[in-house]
Amino acid sequence: MQASLSKLNTNIPNNKKVRILQKVKNKICLTPLDAQPEPTNIAHLKREIMAHWPMTELLEILKEADLRINLTECFQSLASSEKIPKEALQKRLLLSLYGMGTNIGLKRVIDSRQGITYKELLQVRRKYIQKANIRQAISKVVNAIFEVRNPDIWGEGTTSCASDSKKFGSWDQNLMTEWHIRYGGRGVMIYWHVEKKSTCIYSQLKRCSSSEVSSMIEGVLRHCTEMSIDKLYVDSHGQSEVAFAFSHLLGFSLMPRLKAIGTQKLYRIVSVNDEDYEHHKKYTEKQGQYLAFIYYYLKVNGYPPAQADKRYFNVSPHLFIK
Repeated sequence: MQASLSKLNTNIPNNKKVRILQKVKNKICLTPLDAQPEPTNIAHLKREIMAHWPMTELLEILKEADLRINLTECFQSLASSEKIPKEALQKRLLLSLYGMGTNIGLKRVIDSRQGITYKELLQVRRKYIQKANIRQAISKVVNAIFEVRNPDIWGEGTTSCASDSKKFGSWDQNLMTEWHIRYGGRGVMIYWHVEKKSTCIYSQLKRCSSSEVSSMIEGVLRHCTEMSIDKLYVDSHGQSEVAFAFSHLLGFSLMPRLKAIGTQKLYRIVSVNDEDYEHHKKYTEKQGQYLAFIYYYLKVNGYPPAQADKRYFNVSPHLFIK
């Protein structure tokens, strides 16, 4: 740690990406990364995709998924017996899932040419489409995506995941509707777990006042896919001391985003001589310690530190976020 601190002290004046400001509220100023150049073949790839599949509808994608992995077999009836023919049930299930998933409703997806009525779709929704069945179908689709990916294009299987919530407006009569303190307005929260390659592995409906920490842990435990989560990225609302404790017990690294890093009060190492680190006088002791730790951790592990590495600091991790 002291060797890293000495190297950091020497490199600060020559580092154009990091500046220590004076007489301002935000002491640490980080330069944003440069935008990556656009891949040379991305425009050709988009044109080829549009030429092969122009204006592809979501219903066609849902039907193709059912033909490939037999998605509709996950939806079993709650009744003791079934009298609907298999092909007719398949069509009704796909139309019902499409109407519910796109939020356009069952009445707008009625196909009069096939002789399907609203009452038939309503019966399928009540008897076949349940929460457990939807979870099973989602897991089957996600696992099929993982299996079909070409490692030469997508890379090897990832173990990283990100989770966050989004507010959606809802009617006041909804029992889960609450006023959101941060975003304002009435509504509900949808909390998603999305893996590195943009595949959603778990989602859940929550109240606006519910804890994002509990939603984060629930997604890790109940996603029911073949993915093994080793790292989980969250925002400042998805972490707490309890979250770090459970992430350690469950065997994954919780890696929250640092909110307002420039305003944090960080300490440097206690057993140092101020005269040996003249550039460190530009910032507080905590800032010096944390910057040295980031450099050392990145050099050893190849990625930035998670707040779970509490043993290296003199204060609890949640203070860095607050």
